[in-house]
Amino acid sequence: MRPGFAPAYAPLEPEPLPQGDNGNSRIFAFVDDLFFQAKIQETARKLNVKVEFVKTEKDLLDHIKQNGEEKPSLIIFDMNNANAKPLTLIPKLKTKLKKGTSIIGFLSHVQGDLKMKAHEVGCDMVLPRSAFSQNLPQLLRRHGAPEAETTN
Repeated sequence: MRPGFAPAYAPLEPEPLPQGDNGNSRIFAFVDDLFFQAKIQETARKLNVKVEFVKTEKDLLDHIKQNGEEKPSLIIFDMNNANAKPLTLIPKLKTKLKKGTSIIGFLSHVQGDLKMKAHEVGCDMVLPRSAFSQNLPQLLRRHGAPEAETTN
């Protein structure tokens, strides 16, 4: 075989890392911006972390039921995603999921009022788009790693 060429039987996608016994390191994203969807997907792929994109509260709750009622470890919101209605949905999710699920929102750096409102309704962290992009690998690694790999 010539150097630089993969054999025909090589898998195109890397094998996912085995999840610990709990397998609950689940990340969901209410993101409809194609640029950020691609950025999140590519970063997650490189880290072998699974991120599922959802459009509605019902989608999210259906996914949680399919996972045996395991709560997500992280929910990402594009605060400008009008379809998801983040300011209405975040408090509902905070009530339903209680502790153990972090909610992170991102928005334009000039949207100070929206940032304040996001914190008021229960967003744990609200980042400008640039900071979200910059910190994405650490966020996904922290919330997507199996329990055995996380150290405090």
